[in-house]
Amino acid sequence: MALKLGINYELFNLQNRETIIFLHGWGSNKEVMKVFKDSFSDYKLLFIDLPGFGKSETDEIWDTKKYADKLTLFLEELNIEKFCIVGHSFGGKVATLLNPKYLILLSSAGILQPKPFKIRFKIKLFKLFKPFLRMEKIKQLFISDDVKEMKQNMYETFKNVVDEDFSEIFQQCTSKSLVFGGENDTAVTPNSNKRIGELLNCPVNILNGNHYFFLDKINKLVIVSEIKTFLKENR
Repeated sequence: MALKLGINYELFNLQNRETIIFLHGWGSNKEVMKVFKDSFSDYKLLFIDLPGFGKSETDEIWDTKKYADKLTLFLEELNIEKFCIVGHSFGGKVATLLNPKYLILLSSAGILQPKPFKIRFKIKLFKLFKPFLRMEKIKQLFISDDVKEMKQNMYETFKNVVDEDFSEIFQQCTSKSLVFGGENDTAVTPNSNKRIGELLNCPVNILNGNHYFFLDKINKLVIVSEIKTFLKENR
């Protein structure tokens, strides 16, 4: 484990000059992104545990901009340029704010979607009974599965980031971009990925699979091939 500014990270292929940075989604960590560890031998690879996840411990309350600001300082400390960033889900929003030369989004969050009836009903119940929810066991019934096992500061962070509308930020992003999504993804729907592609004015690739479609071996090969071609053709 290596730590810099409280951030846990791993670097591979140190002999190379240009770096591909990998950012995981909410509730995950850098290990899931290491599915790409052996796929880009011509690039230095940097895998990061975002603060509050994996082994990057924190007691602070964050929003997405604070994550991006922290990573900007972190990359400066490591003397790594923002050449290419691959961001999954929540990590896609952080990656977009970092505005790298090349931006690869894997089912990025950031497009607000209508909440299912079950979730809307749950929210209404929570607001109705909130004054009476002092008992922790009762409160747990209303808290999202994404934060049930997290510390209070990360629950507050989740509330800060879960309903952010990144439409304007995607539209203003100047990175050369490429978007991938999963056909059966219910967390970030194909329509959301297509909308991000429209805002970024870039290609969108919808593959078989769910929110973690990139873990499928065939999908991973397609993604890696597309990224390599993209980086080569957009020099």
